[in-house]
Amino acid sequence: MLPHRPLPKPLVCVVDDDEMVRTSLHMLLEVLDMRVSTYASGAAFLDDPFAQDCDVLILDVRMPGLSGLQVQQLLNERHSEVPILFISGHGDIPMAVRAMRAGALDFLQKPFNDQVLIDWIHSAIARREAARRHAAEAAEFRGRLESLTTREREVLDAVMAGKANKVIAADFGISLKTIEQHRGRVMAKLGVRKVADVFRHMQLLEGPASGSSPGDSTAAPGSAH
Repeated sequence: MLPHRPLPKPLVCVVDDDEMVRTSLHMLLEVLDMRVSTYASGAAFLDDPFAQDCDVLILDVRMPGLSGLQVQQLLNERHSEVPILFISGHGDIPMAVRAMRAGALDFLQKPFNDQVLIDWIHSAIARREAARRHAAEAAEFRGRLESLTTREREVLDAVMAGKANKVIAADFGISLKTIEQHRGRVMAKLGVRKVADVFRHMQLLEGPASGSSPGDSTAAPGSAH
């Protein structure tokens, strides 16, 4: 397995026009050893170049200027994958459903339970970090794959098709020993020991399986109070 690199402390962004909410969430999250950035408006968040590093976004629904749903729409247009937790003091279920359909992971009504919020953030961050590790591992494996010669790639394709070394040697019209040497170099360049490892890395190149988003196990909108 390719080595993992340490990740920085997760960054949680809080967008809420209520200063008391921003302050209380900032204090709560800092105690949990997270980096926190707070914004009084959606525009301030969207205009901050550092906000693109946000790991989790806690977003108020109703705010002056851009609403939370408008911020969500603009993030979707930017192809942002940041997990969004909507918070609202109004308990607007239709709005919650709309937000969830647009990709939000949950919708909590104020005043919400701190532990519910903390659990949700930890879950979202864990999944996001795993996705980033997979992406980094896939990028590194892609580079290793591109380092193969044309012949080595042909041998790899034949091996992944389930062909035995003797069959590959016959197909290519070369000796069994040469095929074994090619195969050994391929495995060394890819940094793997087994063909099963190659298949696993190939799956990473194809991206995460569907249904693996952080919101898979979240409660229904408005269910956490």
